[in-house]
Amino acid sequence: MSTETQKETLGFQTEVKQLLHLMVHSLYSNKEIFLRELISNASDAAEKLRFEALEKGDLYEGDSELKIRVSFDKEAKTVTIEDNGIGMSREEVIEHLGTIAKSGTASFLSNLTGDQSKDSQLIGQFGVGFYSAFIVADQVDVFTRRAGAGISDAVHWSSRGEGEFTIASTEKAGRGTRIVLHLKEGEEEFADGWRLRSLVRKYSDHIAFPVLMEKEAAPVVDDAEEKSETESKAPEFEAVNSATALWTRSKGDLKDEEYQEFYKHISHDYSEPLTWAHNKVEGSLEYTSLLYVPGHAPFDLWNREAPRGLKLYVQRVFIMDQADQFLPLYLRFIKGVVDSNNLSLNVSREILQRDPSVDKLRSALTKRVLDMLSKLAKSDAEKYAGFWKEFGQVLKEGPAEDYANRDKILKLLRFASTHTGTADQSVGLEDYVARMKEGQEKIFYVVADNYNTAKSSPHLEIFRKKGIEVLLLTDRIDEWMMSQLFDFEGKSFQDVTKGELNLGEVESEEEKKQQEESAKQLEGLLERLKPVLEARVSDVRVTHRLTDSPACLVLGDYDMGLQMRKIMEAAGQKVPDSKPIFEINPEHPLINKLDQEPDEARFADLALILLDQADLAAGGQLDDPAAYTARLNKLLLELSA
Repeated sequence: MSTETQKETLGFQTEVKQLLHLMVHSLYSNKEIFLRELISNASDAAEKLRFEALEKGDLYEGDSELKIRVSFDKEAKTVTIEDNGIGMSREEVIEHLGTIAKSGTASFLSNLTGDQSKDSQLIGQFGVGFYSAFIVADQVDVFTRRAGAGISDAVHWSSRGEGEFTIASTEKAGRGTRIVLHLKEGEEEFADGWRLRSLVRKYSDHIAFPVLMEKEAAPVVDDAEEKSETESKAPEFEAVNSATALWTRSKGDLKDEEYQEFYKHISHDYSEPLTWAHNKVEGSLEYTSLLYVPGHAPFDLWNREAPRGLKLYVQRVFIMDQADQFLPLYLRFIKGVVDSNNLSLNVSREILQRDPSVDKLRSALTKRVLDMLSKLAKSDAEKYAGFWKEFGQVLKEGPAEDYANRDKILKLLRFASTHTGTADQSVGLEDYVARMKEGQEKIFYVVADNYNTAKSSPHLEIFRKKGIEVLLLTDRIDEWMMSQLFDFEGKSFQDVTKGELNLGEVESEEEKKQQEESAKQLEGLLERLKPVLEARVSDVRVTHRLTDSPACLVLGDYDMGLQMRKIMEAAGQKVPDSKPIFEINPEHPLINKLDQEPDEARFADLALILLDQADLAAGGQLDDPAAYTARLNKLLLELSA
């Protein structure tokens, strides 16, 4: 037995303490998945060794047959998972087993709900599967030596999962990691060959390395001499999984359950994927891809700098864990594997950036994902609605980032609209165009901070009267996105709060003539209003977009919208100076009363009240709310006198 040196006791990171408590006492109703997590980690270690050994062949130490071994001891109540992968140094052990070695631990803890099913999904999103060992074990020992290090440079890590761990230097002949689980009272069922074999086949059959277990013992013989000879033989091990990379197998031979388990292996997610696409392409560009759409957004979805990308293999050899060159940023939520025959085995990130095959793969995989989403949208509206709720805002980055696929992306976008009467974003542009009125040439939309403000916008009044559908855009990204869009299937986009309203052939010539006459009748009122409001508006004009409201504010065709202005101001950025246009409704009684007001001071107060009300209705904030309140109170007192 080797002597241990440099032994020290360290405390877990605070977040790990909380995590361990949650996992032991409230999470994981399905305890058996601990084996899946530990085998998955062992598989990752083997892949990392194979990658590093491409340049440093001596890391194999004469043993290039990578494998994972699962064993048990009924009497000692232990389960052991051992691999001959890359192993860990002392520093790596402290980093990976003493902390949650990913950013966002505070976010993780703040997202915990106390609901077992929801919280167990979060565990996977934060990559902390190793700690699942403490669900069934009251003590975990890890013996590990990094490939290329000396025998005496091995490390022994041990913990009872109660707030601290010990770490010591030890000796280990073979490279890799051995994890020994000391089972809790009542968890002895896992120290059983049949139980462990069934779990390996259920959860880890797709692992590309052989998962070995000792062969089942032969029937006991009566001959004492023969029995003695049998006992003296070294145990024989056999693979209990298929040990074939799942993506290399035929789609017809794979079950949905196998695809789902493989997704959990590569993503460390505990929930089912929403959908997936498995394809093998032959020709000038040969590759196999297996791409997944997750069921839930990861905690760092909005961090555009967070690690992302596909697992890259070249001729079935693992190269890179998060290759971000193969999909655009707006598809950063996609998980999966790409295995190419067109890239060099010694590929690196620098080489990838210069390889023309990467651009071809990126183009092909991007179209593959968009086709997968399009198929989902057409075949299962409910599932697509779930996807849109999780990832819709990210997909809205696409039209500006990926011009080549803009039409495909536009067909995938979903919006709320006046047609549905709900805040659900369920209306596609194809749906909208199909419902357009005869003579309607534009796709109309309004941008607001929230659904209630959007649906109550006075700018929608004429559209309701005419039965014209308007898209209601309320996501923070919407105004920026629409500034990048010009048309869809030959129909241009029109913000109903900008420029002069032109409904085209939807309006009759008689209606247009009546509007011109109304404007002429109020020319005197317009001239009175302009000097009163000139400090805050660029122009005053008669409108025909209102039916119920007395007035509204309209932006210039190229002015920045209110939503974008707020976002930029909140970010401390300077916004361009611009004044809105004040439009009045010639049919409204308040406008007629204003026109007949002889007292210029009272006329000014009424005009400013109408302007402030129009500002509020548009979702704006008054620069001087006290002045508005004073004018309104003055008017109320006059009315009550």
